[in-house]
Amino acid sequence: MRKTHDAQLEKKLNRIALVITVVVLIVVGGMRRISIDLGFDTSFLPAFHSTVNAICGVVLLLALYFIKTGKPKAHQQSIYVAMGLSVVFLVSYILYHITNEAVTYCGEGGIRTVYFILLISHIILAAIILPLILFTFNRAFSGDYARHKKMARWVFPIWLYVAFTGPACYLMLRPCMG
Repeated sequence: MRKTHDAQLEKKLNRIALVITVVVLIVVGGMRRISIDLGFDTSFLPAFHSTVNAICGVVLLLALYFIKTGKPKAHQQSIYVAMGLSVVFLVSYILYHITNEAVTYCGEGGIRTVYFILLISHIILAAIILPLILFTFNRAFSGDYARHKKMARWVFPIWLYVAFTGPACYLMLRPCMG
């Protein structure tokens, strides 16, 4: 870990974070317009990326535990793992959606309302959280731990919510999948 804040590094990383965010949002926003036949079945991917997302949530809880118990190196390693899992999730998610038709939710009544509240909040927060995760990471990576901590206090619970509501939505949608 860096001992002093490198403002130039943070600025450079923030520009990269913005480019990554724009690219990801364009790809995710346009993935329904793309249809690719890979020649093999990708219907297993929702279970896979849902599991990856849930594991990411557990790793985030470990990261919180490590920082609260004074183990910054273990915290840092956990965050690296969580970010790696998020990348694996994103690749799997996009791959599934460009190779499969959308699944419509089949539940009725109050559970349908719960599903859509979870789904809509998950989608909105997932779009918002990406750059915030990257900016929070950049603050720590560049050595600005005070600003990192201040931002992480509200970014972390949103990331955790997104990590666990994705699998919850998948489990609720699972009975509707062919």
